[in-house]
Amino acid sequence: MDPEKVAPVLAEAPSLSPKPTRAGSWARSRVARVLLPVCMVSLWLASGHMGCLYHSAEKHVVRVEPPAITELCPQVEAVAPSAQFGELTSALDASLKEDEVKSWAIESLAAAVRIPSISYDGMDPPGTDPRFEIFASFHKYLAERFPLAHKTLEQTKVNTYALLYHWQGSDASLKPLILTAHQDVTPVLEDTLDQWLHPPFSGHFDGTWIWGRGSCDDKSGLISIMSAIELMLQTGYKPTRTVVLSFGIDEESSGPYGAGALADYIVDVYGKNSFAFLVDEGGRYANHDGVVIASPGVAEKGYINVQMEITNLGGHSSVPTPHTGIGLMAAMVKALEDNPFPTALLRDRTYFANLQCAAAYDSSLAPERVQLITNATVDDAALEELHETLLSEGGNLYRAITGTTQAIDIIKAGVKVNALPERTYVAINHRVADYSDYDAVKTRYANVLAPVAAKYNLTLDVFGNSYGSGPAFGHLKITTAFDEPVPPAPDAPTYGSTPWALLAGTIRSTLLDGHRPDLPKAESAAVAPMLGLGTTDTKYYSRLTPYIYRYHHLDSGDSYNGAHTVNEAMKAEGFIEMIRFNTRLLLNVDEADMA
Repeated sequence: MDPEKVAPVLAEAPSLSPKPTRAGSWARSRVARVLLPVCMVSLWLASGHMGCLYHSAEKHVVRVEPPAITELCPQVEAVAPSAQFGELTSALDASLKEDEVKSWAIESLAAAVRIPSISYDGMDPPGTDPRFEIFASFHKYLAERFPLAHKTLEQTKVNTYALLYHWQGSDASLKPLILTAHQDVTPVLEDTLDQWLHPPFSGHFDGTWIWGRGSCDDKSGLISIMSAIELMLQTGYKPTRTVVLSFGIDEESSGPYGAGALADYIVDVYGKNSFAFLVDEGGRYANHDGVVIASPGVAEKGYINVQMEITNLGGHSSVPTPHTGIGLMAAMVKALEDNPFPTALLRDRTYFANLQCAAAYDSSLAPERVQLITNATVDDAALEELHETLLSEGGNLYRAITGTTQAIDIIKAGVKVNALPERTYVAINHRVADYSDYDAVKTRYANVLAPVAAKYNLTLDVFGNSYGSGPAFGHLKITTAFDEPVPPAPDAPTYGSTPWALLAGTIRSTLLDGHRPDLPKAESAAVAPMLGLGTTDTKYYSRLTPYIYRYHHLDSGDSYNGAHTVNEAMKAEGFIEMIRFNTRLLLNVDEADMA
């Protein structure tokens, strides 16, 4: 084995202490005022963070007695590994400051980026589609790069290329922790190659950034997990609680062959509701003048893709009809865009919890806005005023957070410039509000388009329901497209639940014990729940546990240009901190008082 391909041995790694006690250690730290979590509402897919929506003055405020801060946005104590893991924690932290270990970790991600494990829309199943074969190279790389992990953990390949790892704990009565990520990346458009500062699959490290497709989404997540485990295994560490890793192969294409197959396998082997909690890719943290807010995703919007197709009699373009199929489809699209889905600000949804955290902790928030948010917790008129104010200020972002979206993304028609089109279709993507469902989308199509179809003498089929009869100019058919609809994810338990307290406490302790040389040290830190606007592989895992959290321990500035676009790059120091967070989470899980 090439010594440069394996993790450097930790200097003076401590011998492992006896089996952890069940009581755990909840380190004390002060509760901080934090910035508004919704300033970091993430699209997951772009790993982006949005602007704040709350700073202008209010037109009218009725003063009420504000609830206590702990009622608006409760915080848990920071959770650091206890004294019995003290030497191990210190050794792991120290190693991740050493140049040799940092170089090994950075190259681990860079080399993973060099393997173009792309998933495409419309792929055939693994074993029949040769485009999946690149994943075998990725598996070979993982085995060579992380030899202790592959010697110690039991590996199972599901549906040929999806990976499941089982790290057996000493106490089989405890529910395992499951960490998930995905091996695949999005394609790179050839037309954009000249826009990349470094080639998209080069894995180039320039001293600050690790460049290439997947460096942000999601090979950094997968490699940070494997790196943390490899480093821990070097010390002789053995977990008390079993840990399971689940790595899909087609998250970027909805995930049926990867996470979908993995979830079925896991249920068969481990059973339903068999895990303590699950952590996947998701929210991040940001430092604002010493105050850090971390925002794990606890809810996720649903989605549905819809196809509208108009079929009509064609003909020669020298004798056109008043409206071709394209013109008729334009009328349908205009009707949809003129009638967007309604929005709503609801007290029992995740976004309102974000606003409450702003009122509780953000000292830069205008006092009038703090009061309005506080009033809105109990007063319906104030809630409506807050909604209207944010709607006027927040534009597309606020509408996306508080309602079902629609995006007309594909349109196709015609085969020749002198022939009237006989078939015209569009594909529309909807992200379904966390308080809504698929039936509401179907009903909206019928209500908006039935009058338009009648106006242009088109019969109409909306998801199997027919409208209109007799002779007609053409037919409009509306169906689902591409993927099965995905409902909004159930909200994961937060305040008052042990898994949330463990995750949030680990985040706070890692932030407050900051080791990053490139960022100012956090003076205080807090954690607030966040809504994901995109969808992740977690949509398949709801049978495993209700405690599903979406979080990458990264700063909002750790992505050079986001994901799924040109110049995707990950800041090396951010990646190193991901590894450190994972080691602390694994140690804290061992000491947690959870079944």
